[in-house]
Amino acid sequence: MTGKMQQFWVFGYGSLMWRPGFPHLRAVPARLYGFHRQLCVYSHVHRGTPDRPGLVLGLDRGGSCHGLAFEVAPQDREATLAYLRAREQVTKVYREVVAPIRLLGPETGTVEAVTYVVDRRHQQYAGSLPVETQLAYVRQGKGQSGDCTDYVMSTLAHLREMDIHDHSLESLAAILSGKADDT
Repeated sequence: MTGKMQQFWVFGYGSLMWRPGFPHLRAVPARLYGFHRQLCVYSHVHRGTPDRPGLVLGLDRGGSCHGLAFEVAPQDREATLAYLRAREQVTKVYREVVAPIRLLGPETGTVEAVTYVVDRRHQQYAGSLPVETQLAYVRQGKGQSGDCTDYVMSTLAHLREMDIHDHSLESLAAILSGKADDT
């Protein structure tokens, strides 16, 4: 039996967009309402360490977020969830939620998707930081998955490819690349 009940979707808003790491049938532009993309998580593993944390994206409450929805084959559901939990919940700073997302084309409609939102009560929740503080964490962050500056620049490059404009990341990237003055 096929149809929406059999579909399994994952919503990506950061590195999952450009490095999903799991097999998928297709990737579709999508929007999640009620959360926005923000550099609001101190990274202690992937892009930093507990002694020298980096700063990575989280979905924080309010607004909306344009990202990618990945449709996963039903037989890959459990393996994909296991992979995502190992990747996204290393320190439990993200909560796994199932939320409605709006597919933006070529197919449109609303589907349920697994995504990971920041836990505001977690010690790694950074909240909204001033640009100069963000810069310090991004510049110092190096972890198991690499350099935090590379993470920010790669995410921004992918957002640009999708014609998604993220003013905060654009401003930060301009400073990181030397195209703007530090604040």
